[in-house]
Amino acid sequence: MSLLSIQNLCLSIHGDPILKDVSIEIAPGEILGVIGESGSGKSLTAFSTMKLLPEGSETTGEISLNNRDVLTASEDELCQMRGRDLGMVFQEPMTALNPVQTIGAQVAETILIHENVSRSDAMRRAAETLERCELPQVQFPLTRYPHELSGGQRQRVVIAMAIALQPKLLIADEPTTALDVTTQAEILILLKRLVGEDDMGLMLISHDLAVVTGLADRIVIMRKGEVVEAGKAATLHQTMTHPYTKALFEASAHQPDRSEAQIDAPLLRVEGVSRDYTLPRKTLFGAPGMFRAVNDVSFQIRKGECLGLVGESGCGKSTLTRAILGLEPIQSGRITLAGSDVFTDEVARQKMQVVFQDPFGSFNPRHKVGRLVGEPFFRLGRKARNAEIDDALISVGLDVADKDKFIHEFSGGQRQRIAIARALITRPELIVLDEAVSALDVSVRAQILDLLVDLSARFGLTYLFITHDLTVVRAIADRILVMQGGKIIEEGDTDALFNAPGQAYTRALLAAAPSLPT
Repeated sequence: MSLLSIQNLCLSIHGDPILKDVSIEIAPGEILGVIGESGSGKSLTAFSTMKLLPEGSETTGEISLNNRDVLTASEDELCQMRGRDLGMVFQEPMTALNPVQTIGAQVAETILIHENVSRSDAMRRAAETLERCELPQVQFPLTRYPHELSGGQRQRVVIAMAIALQPKLLIADEPTTALDVTTQAEILILLKRLVGEDDMGLMLISHDLAVVTGLADRIVIMRKGEVVEAGKAATLHQTMTHPYTKALFEASAHQPDRSEAQIDAPLLRVEGVSRDYTLPRKTLFGAPGMFRAVNDVSFQIRKGECLGLVGESGCGKSTLTRAILGLEPIQSGRITLAGSDVFTDEVARQKMQVVFQDPFGSFNPRHKVGRLVGEPFFRLGRKARNAEIDDALISVGLDVADKDKFIHEFSGGQRQRIAIARALITRPELIVLDEAVSALDVSVRAQILDLLVDLSARFGLTYLFITHDLTVVRAIADRILVMQGGKIIEEGDTDALFNAPGQAYTRALLAAAPSLPT
């Protein structure tokens, strides 16, 4: 018996075909993984199930949820189904939560909308639901606000909102993309437990094959609005026949060739660096507290090397990175680039550039690409020449004509290439890559990793690669630093560290990382 049945679903928006004859079924207690790259139609298939589609949408086919026809249901009927019969977990919990409401009020709101109960009863049930999601009141009172929680804890609140009424079907749209590996593993275990306890169907949408393969019962592969392949999660890597599915598996396990990398003398030295933050006073006349985010950290990066820095959220990676870039003061220690102190020598800071996780958010959408790529020259007191912009764009595989376009005209992978071009234009000695590929599809990620290796070989670039994705860091890094609680607890060559980690924390990180079946 099917809980959700989608048959021959077609969707067009203002006449443009988006989904083409999509057929999917989910049984009670089943986890279905929906895999595909950006633009494949994964999310719009999910939104069609809730009939939350943009203006100008036209659908044909059939969608049946718990024997109720979704496409012919009235808006009042749909409002009753959303939340009660069907819950939704979004990718970014901070945008899914109301920052000015407590977590208890937000979970209780779902109950109050659908059931005629008192507020006190709704808050009691909200507390029970949050405890099911491993947020007990003793540690996480209902009066807390989203900003007082970590990323994983916020995602648990979003899951609690989605399951407060024990829906028959839960849709999770990239629920772990922004989380570190151990938190990701915890969220996936939580989702699987909830499915088992409530006999609930789960549609897990992701671009990460390893994540879905380890959790789902079946997998559906989508491409350009069509289902191109489906099969059992545990055996799909053996039974797959479609070229696109094979390409996804190959991209997921892609290893760039770093055999041409020339590694020389140390370029960056970090010696005994500590960074403290002042905490708010607990009482009116009490002394402020102190928190040490980075604690006596020392390491070096050699010229031409790619050094990976891994660790969970809150371990101090970002604080250390800002200090290396000269953006945050340090309380002790020294940071030098090619012998020059990054805090006292402006030239040393000019020799470093950074590529951020979200390329769209790091660009001004009102400016054309040419101006955006040339921005680093503003620090040097001049405008970038057209020839310099052209060379930067060509070096990352883009066209010269792209400099006259706006950033919204490009895909995610193209935007990240533009971000790399911006970092490259001044020919820096060190490029810091802060989660630079974590939000990209696997095939685009493979292209960007190959590009970084190629640029390193051509221009002698040195990288500090910060990530929570151990699969990526193994593919790109020559050496790896493992950070915990503000300290570097382990360091070593990539293969040696993965094959024989010396610290229990490192072993826990490796164990939590999802992997593809072999």
